[in-house]
Amino acid sequence: MKNCVLPWVLALGFALLSAGMAYQFILRGNTLTLVDQRVAVVLSAEERALVLSEMRDFLDSVREITQGVVEQDTATIVRAARAVGRESAQGVPASLMGKLPFEFKALGLKTHSAFDELALNVEQMNSVESALPELGKVLNNCVACHATYRLAITENAQGSP
Repeated sequence: MKNCVLPWVLALGFALLSAGMAYQFILRGNTLTLVDQRVAVVLSAEERALVLSEMRDFLDSVREITQGVVEQDTATIVRAARAVGRESAQGVPASLMGKLPFEFKALGLKTHSAFDELALNVEQMNSVESALPELGKVLNNCVACHATYRLAITENAQGSP
């Protein structure tokens, strides 16, 4: 009976270690809480630049969609929305994903999906007006993200704050 204890102890230890790593890399990410109660997501300069580039792409698509609404141009709206849909999020490095808190990742995915839904609705209804409610959802996600998070840069090249 004593011979069976060691494998169980090792399995329990491995399970606890796995759970801790999953919490750190999938749920928590690399974050700090700031004085203004926003969460600072701690990234390297290159990772921060990548996330900010994606945010600028979102904003540029919002500009194009708005222009498409003004000009009554459904093709422009659909093209601009699809450019930042879920497919555009495929190339994010795993190392960066591990540093992002779960809620940040979920909000980003929800935003990409909202752009896809906007494109689909405008395309299926062939209606410029159908873009506005969906654009409102996108902008609500942007406001929520900027109110909750701030991107911070690590102090050294090894990636620790």
